[in-house]
Amino acid sequence: MPASSRLSAEERRAAILEAAVRLFSERGYRGTTTRALAEAVGVTEPVLYEHFRSKRDLYAAIVQAKSREGFQQGIALMQPYARARDDRGLFRKLAEFILGLYRSDPAYTRLLLFAVLEEPELGSLFYEHQREGRQLLAGYIRQRIEEGAFRPVDPELAARAFLGMLFHLGQVGVLYDDDLAQGRVKPIAEIVEGLVEIFLGGLERPSEGVESER
Repeated sequence: MPASSRLSAEERRAAILEAAVRLFSERGYRGTTTRALAEAVGVTEPVLYEHFRSKRDLYAAIVQAKSREGFQQGIALMQPYARARDDRGLFRKLAEFILGLYRSDPAYTRLLLFAVLEEPELGSLFYEHQREGRQLLAGYIRQRIEEGAFRPVDPELAARAFLGMLFHLGQVGVLYDDDLAQGRVKPIAEIVEGLVEIFLGGLERPSEGVESER
């Protein structure tokens, strides 16, 4: 009896999701068939359909699971720094977390890029989750502006600017094995520190002493 037949329903569903991420990232959404997915897990297509009604539902489940996990982890990491108003700590931890996701799970990045090109409607599923996280970051920036710590800038644009730096660096690491993004030019911690300094250098209000010298 195949090992997959001894799995619980939850374990088999997890195995299907894992195989789907790998195949979607290698072959794209259109190039991945339900037959190939079933074979990769060691089940029949009818068994596959017991867990997911269609390939589209399977893809959506991957995005939901990955996005929910990443969102919850990111919030948990940021909360202590937000409560302490530790701006550098918050942005540093967020940068480390996002770049870490790209490096630890490059297959998911490729899966998303394939979907954006092949099935934009599916690609938008991830964007909706990303938007929620960006709005939370913009909310923190807005709060710090109101408290006088940051200059009066557009919080949404500021959040997009910071995340954009990270998304670019993460994606070139996945797509082109970029030396800097992979930490071969300098340590990732040093890269993160530099990005945070560049960003907050343009966002923080100068001290009164600096203002008086101008």
